[in-house]
Amino acid sequence: MAKILLVEDDADLNEMIRTVLENQGFDVLAVGSGEAALEALDQHHVDLMISDVMMPGMDGFSLLSEIRQANMTTPVLFITVKGSYEDKNRGFSIGVDDYMVKPIDIKELVLRVNALLRRAKIACERQLRIADVTLDADTLTVTRGKETQTLSPKEFFLLYKLFSYPGRVFTRFEIMSEIWGYDSESDEKTINVHVSKLRARFEGWPEFEIQTVRGLGYKAVVKGALG
Repeated sequence: MAKILLVEDDADLNEMIRTVLENQGFDVLAVGSGEAALEALDQHHVDLMISDVMMPGMDGFSLLSEIRQANMTTPVLFITVKGSYEDKNRGFSIGVDDYMVKPIDIKELVLRVNALLRRAKIACERQLRIADVTLDADTLTVTRGKETQTLSPKEFFLLYKLFSYPGRVFTRFEIMSEIWGYDSESDEKTINVHVSKLRARFEGWPEFEIQTVRGLGYKAVVKGALG
């Protein structure tokens, strides 16, 4: 179960987000200030932090700076009323991973949380084995025996995403938002093209396949045990 640190000084919003995330199966540690967040990080391992920016005392920017200066790579999602380019640029320049502007769409928040956790999983593990096939995130390669395929970043992380959760159907929206980004000008045809390229590359490999789920998206089918 992923542990999420929620930092929000608005008690009502804090409670709403905490309740929604707990209902999604997350373990949520909720605090009301940047100072309390640092204390929590001292005592607990967290997989993701969601933080308001405008808070009394230590604001979100200062909190994030403290975390990154301590070499903590915990993914951080900002939620804030400060949505100008300058504010976003400041946040991204000091290491925020994602940004939502209030009033937030709670369903979109859950999608972004899941996307950030999956990215963190890839960054941490770096490799995935499917029977005799190895996906290596450092080299963007897929290896089977003596054969190695080097993929483009988008192709690789699309394949890695699907095979991190074999059998699960990912909608085109989920794939687009995580691999290309929420603000991408690409459309669903781009995903279809990348899936077609992957199928062509690995045609005849018996260990796995990518299946289309009509009207929904794509799923990976693994024919050998995951390593």
